[in-house]
Amino acid sequence: MKIAVNVRFLLPGDKLEGIGRFTYETLRRLVRQHPEHTFHFLFDRAYDPRYLFAANVVPHVLYPSARHPFLFVAWFEGAVAAWLARHRPAVFLSPDGFTTLSTRVPRVTVMHDLAFEHFPQDVGMLQRRYYQYFAPRFARASRVLVAVSEATKQDLIATYGIAADRIRVVYNAADNHFRPLLPTAQQDVRDRFGAGKPYFLFVGALQPRKNLVHLLRAFDAFKTRTGSPAKLLIVGRTAWKAGPMFDAYQQMQHRTAVHLTGRVTDEELVQLYAAALATVYVPYFEGFGIPIIEAQACGCPVITSDCSSMPEVAGDAALLVDPFSVGSIARGLETMHADAELRQRLIERGFRNTARFSWDQSAAALWQAVLQATDK
Repeated sequence: MKIAVNVRFLLPGDKLEGIGRFTYETLRRLVRQHPEHTFHFLFDRAYDPRYLFAANVVPHVLYPSARHPFLFVAWFEGAVAAWLARHRPAVFLSPDGFTTLSTRVPRVTVMHDLAFEHFPQDVGMLQRRYYQYFAPRFARASRVLVAVSEATKQDLIATYGIAADRIRVVYNAADNHFRPLLPTAQQDVRDRFGAGKPYFLFVGALQPRKNLVHLLRAFDAFKTRTGSPAKLLIVGRTAWKAGPMFDAYQQMQHRTAVHLTGRVTDEELVQLYAAALATVYVPYFEGFGIPIIEAQACGCPVITSDCSSMPEVAGDAALLVDPFSVGSIARGLETMHADAELRQRLIERGFRNTARFSWDQSAAALWQAVLQATDK
């Protein structure tokens, strides 16, 4: 079987985030587990050879690079559609939520979330118009949809009217290198990143949906009420519409206790999780929320939101707060900071919770979606 795959999120260098991580982890397993099939990887720019996971991967670079709404149309409806018409694969798998409407090839499309439908103000005007026009058409044109959580599946059903039997849930996972550190190593991390002090940790791209304005205000309130020496480390790249977050940071009474690290290496990220007092991940909407289970795998207790997919992912192993309430987040920080028994209980539950997720299981479930699309 000839399988075409959109791999434009397999970016050169160490730049994989949520969608790129899902693409990388599932595909590198699929191509090795199914050497009898040929996978044609469609890149939109020069590619890193490490993404050619096995001998049955054939790379193709199609231009123009699809990094802007006008270029999305040119790439998917032009270059990709033309390639599919020439090569006629059995299926077109797209792990990033986009596909092409200009083909009769069966499509499997992974939909990570519909945040742009519920919070359209969080994305730029052109992106918003592209998403709102094309996303429902992509969903209806795809023979099989993959949702990364049950919450996203139910959203697709409610928002786009997709039949439940056309949607498969394929979770994300935490990679095996996310694991605890010995106490002595934890203190070394605190010395390097937190001036030796305990710290709360946020991990994610700096953009509106991650709710950093409320997190910063809640942390300020926590510091004022408790006088704790704890710090807040914010790990991640500056993405889009981050201005209000930086404004909130400048207005903080305790901003010297906040450290914006930018990107860190994979090794440093594991260390930061494992040595944190707790991970605080409180978006107001999320398709899955990989930092929740990465933290749990490292033995780090988690504070997360009580809405969207996050209770589903966290299970019984997190302290849930209302992301729309600064007071609720601040009380969560106070509770986690003060209650060592709670932290230990959440750590133990977190280890059990992460056993529900594995990239091997995810790859196998994604393969079943491919087979479902080709059976019809």
